Amino acid sequence: MADVGVVNFGPGSVELRELPEPNVGPGEVLLEVQAVGVCGSDLHMWQGTQSWPMRYPVVLGHEFAGIVRAVGTDVHDWQPGDRAVSETAAVVDADSPLTRRGLYNLDPGRRGYGAAVDGAMRRLVPVPRRILHHLPDSVAFEQAALTEPCCVAYNAVVHNSPLKLGDRVLVLGPGPIGLLCAAIARAHGARVAVVGLEKDRRRLGVAEACGCEVIVGDPQPWALAVDGLGADGVIDAAGVSATLAVALACVRPAGWITKVGWGPEPVGISLDPLVQKNVRLQGSFSHHWSIWERVIGLLASGQLDVRPIIGGVWPLAQWREAFERMHACEIVKAVLRPTAQGTQGARRD
Repeated sequence: MADVGVVNFGPGSVELRELPEPNVGPGEVLLEVQAVGVCGSDLHMWQGTQSWPMRYPVVLGHEFAGIVRAVGTDVHDWQPGDRAVSETAAVVDADSPLTRRGLYNLDPGRRGYGAAVDGAMRRLVPVPRRILHHLPDSVAFEQAALTEPCCVAYNAVVHNSPLKLGDRVLVLGPGPIGLLCAAIARAHGARVAVVGLEKDRRRLGVAEACGCEVIVGDPQPWALAVDGLGADGVIDAAGVSATLAVALACVRPAGWITKVGWGPEPVGISLDPLVQKNVRLQGSFSHHWSIWERVIGLLASGQLDVRPIIGGVWPLAQWREAFERMHACEIVKAVLRPTAQGTQGARRD
C-alpha cells in the first residue's frame, strides 16, 4: 500500500510524493501520524538555509504524535491503539559515553528525523520504542505535536539557564521556540520581554496575550530601565548570529545568556564584553527522556498551554500553504494532519 509524504530532494525542491509503506522492525513500533508540527528548521531545509548536514532525499518532519498500529518483536510495553508522542533522536550510538549518561541528544553520531532519517510528514513512520512516550488522553494530538519544541525550550530555560524567581529576562526572537521559552520562564517566576522586528507584530501579539512585555526594535531601554546595569538573563532564540551582540549589550554584569537559536553566519564581533561583564554564555541543544516526561506532564495538567501559538491545522496536501504562512510570520506555528481527508482550509482547535 502506498503512503504519501513531504519529501525534500534538495534546497528549494520539496514535493508531495508517493512512498512505499514502511515495515516495522525489531524494537520498533509503527506509528500512524495524527499530527506533525512544522518547525522553523523545516522552513530552513525547504529553502536550503540550514546549518546542519542533510541526507537527500528525505521525508521532512520531526515533531509528531500518533497512534500505534503495529509493534515489532521484542516490544512488550506498547499495543496497537496506544496514543504516543515521539522524540527526534531516531539513531544514536548506544555505546557512546554521552548516551550512557543519558545525554544521547549530544551524541555526535545522533541522526534525527526529517534531516538524516525519513521523518513524520507522512501517514506511517517506524519509531524505536526507546524514544516513544505514552500520551495522556487529555492532550489533543495537535497540541502533542508541539511537545518537541516545548522540550527544546524547557531544556534551554530550566536545565541550561540559572534562572531565578524574579529575574528580568529578554527573549530575542518571537518564533515558536522563543515564545515557548518565554512561557516557561514566566511559569518559573521571571518577568519577561520578547523582542522582535516590525514584521513580527502578529507573533508578538501572542507573547503579549501570554503575559509578556513586547519590544519592537532596540531592547536596551527595557534592559537598562531598572538600575542601568541590564537584564539578568537573555535567551537568544533568533535564527541569526548577529543577535549575540544584542544579548551582550543587554545583559548585566554577572548575568547569563543562553543561546538556543541557530545561525550559520559568522558572529563578527569582539567577545570582550563577555569577559568584562563576567557573563555566562551557554548553548542549549535538543532534549532527552526526562525532559520529555516532565513536559508531557505539564501539557496534560494544563500548566503549559500551547494552543495560543498554533496558527492553524492543515491536511498534508496543503503543506506548502502552511510553510508559506509560517515563513511570512503570519502565524507562529502550523500543524499538519497526514490522516486528514479532503482539501479543507486551515482550522484552529
